[in-house]
Amino acid sequence: MPDDVLILIDQQKAMEHPLWGPRNNRQAEANILRLLEAWRQRGGAIVHVKHDSTDPNSPFRPGQEGNEFLPLTAPLPGEVVVAKKVHSAFIGTDLTERLEQMGRPPLVICGVLLANSVEATVRVAANLGFAVRLPADASWSCDKRDLTGRLWPAEDVHQLTLALLEGEYASVTTTDALLEAI
Repeated sequence: MPDDVLILIDQQKAMEHPLWGPRNNRQAEANILRLLEAWRQRGGAIVHVKHDSTDPNSPFRPGQEGNEFLPLTAPLPGEVVVAKKVHSAFIGTDLTERLEQMGRPPLVICGVLLANSVEATVRVAANLGFAVRLPADASWSCDKRDLTGRLWPAEDVHQLTLALLEGEYASVTTTDALLEAI
């Protein structure tokens, strides 16, 4: 696992905005930090993905506080930052080229929201032929209302998204299992 690239998705202050509604996995940020510290300690490659929304009403829009990185997991000088304008970190960015230059390493992808930008990035990574590990406890989900009006609790959204990604798109794992493998 020493060659895996750690990709952190949308660790920005906008994720603290109340518009997302109730969420699950209150330990996600702590687990993301544990992974980040382990990668930094061993000198592993890290990519921070930042959402620069073009929607004027988005809390991720550049020029406002929500666009800033969360202090806990903010990039250090010299760490790679990839800015995206859509859900997947691979669309409209140089992420694929960066990973190609690194020899197409396996990826560990974490962050928020699982059923949004994390899922989109994992699916595109897998479609591009990258091996992906997804620590289930280093991401989180929010309540979601479906088209029939049913409200799905965040934990149900989380578990269903993990089940849809497992196998075909990613190997779902845990923070502890990843850290033990280092």
